[in-house]
Amino acid sequence: MTPEGTQTIAWRSAVTNAHKPHLSLLRIIEMNLGFLGLQFSFGLQQSNMAPIYSYLGADEASIPLLQLAGPLTGLLIQPLIGAMSDRTASRWGRRTPYFLFGAILCSIGLFAMPLSPTILAAVCTLWILDAGNNITMEPYRAYVSDRLSDDQRNFGFLSQSAFTGLGQMLAYLAPTFMVNALGFDVNAVDSHNIPIITRAAFTIGAVLSFTTIAWSILRVRELPLSEDARAIIAAKSRSIGATLGEIWDAILTMPMTMRKLALMSLFQWYAMFAYWNYVIYSISRSVYGETNPLSEGFRRAVLDNGVLGGFYNGVAFVAALAMVPLARRWGAAATHSACLVAAGIGMFAIPHISDKAWLFLPAIGIGLGWASIMGNPYIILSNSIPPERTGVYMGIFNMMIVTPMLLNAATMPLYFNTLLGGDARNVLTLCGVLMLAAAACVLWARDPRPEKIPAMP
Repeated sequence: MTPEGTQTIAWRSAVTNAHKPHLSLLRIIEMNLGFLGLQFSFGLQQSNMAPIYSYLGADEASIPLLQLAGPLTGLLIQPLIGAMSDRTASRWGRRTPYFLFGAILCSIGLFAMPLSPTILAAVCTLWILDAGNNITMEPYRAYVSDRLSDDQRNFGFLSQSAFTGLGQMLAYLAPTFMVNALGFDVNAVDSHNIPIITRAAFTIGAVLSFTTIAWSILRVRELPLSEDARAIIAAKSRSIGATLGEIWDAILTMPMTMRKLALMSLFQWYAMFAYWNYVIYSISRSVYGETNPLSEGFRRAVLDNGVLGGFYNGVAFVAALAMVPLARRWGAAATHSACLVAAGIGMFAIPHISDKAWLFLPAIGIGLGWASIMGNPYIILSNSIPPERTGVYMGIFNMMIVTPMLLNAATMPLYFNTLLGGDARNVLTLCGVLMLAAAACVLWARDPRPEKIPAMP
């Protein structure tokens, strides 16, 4: 037997001594409530960062480069935090210290972002905001895997997906709600052309991000580690060199299923990153015939995208819960593939719609795809990785998410004005093609067959 297999058996024996009790539906929802605030933050970024850069004077081709903070901090921080949390055995838990600190950093970034006077200031603030998001994200996913028994883990990850849909739905709809229900003026801007409704939405996000994560921590605490588990963790070096070595070793010994998921992630996340960056510009052209980011037509397109994003995230919220029995019956891979096809068709359709009322039809497909993206790949992943290395592998899996985003940021400016004619509508067509490619790739990965672990004497 390999050393890795012996370590896995030892870890499973150690954590089995501390039985994972079944949690009620309410407790599983409460432990994932922090995802509401975390995803409200991501929703604000997806729907507002590109317009903020445009308000401050950026051109469309440079938008992906200005968004590098998210992919780069994810690439650098999540694997490192994952490996560190695997080696942590503090009195507050393995994961809690990390995602609590990340929540504080995220709140600071959210509050400061709409106050940015220049593009450089916005870029620097985005680095702080994304660092907080990424410090929080990976330990949170590992916390769910640690805390729930095998038969409850599917619901745990899909409930995270549901809160992703709900949190982002609220973030997308917040500016429109302020205009239509609270009487805010869509054309009221500060001295840097940033709308007042944007500033208010980010302030709400700063409060929500911290309070929801704090609630999850207080209501559903991590399980105490057994003495055997503590001994295994204590035997590991906590130096930076050892942590980086752990990441490298985990990459070299990565399960085959996880390697196959990398190709799916390449197409899937390149498409999603491009969609978030350019959907507003596509709507501005197709619905309003407008290219000027300082025009009222563009600001209306931002609000329309907010309603559209709110709608597809609402679809994702409902669909994530409905996918629980579907994933159990068909398998997570087949379910995910079907949802990616629906998302690809939706992205194809948006550039060809000139009446904003019809945008809701393709948004259904995008909502189904988004619900599946935030849940089903993690089900496939959690069934294929050794449990004692959950943190580091969740971090490495995030590298497979952010690397396509980095690739998008590096390549999109090279062909946006040439191959795509400087037209955001062509970007969304490309996104549709890539989502269909991702749907084919996930069927290649499939669900892994659980390896038999020899019975302990």
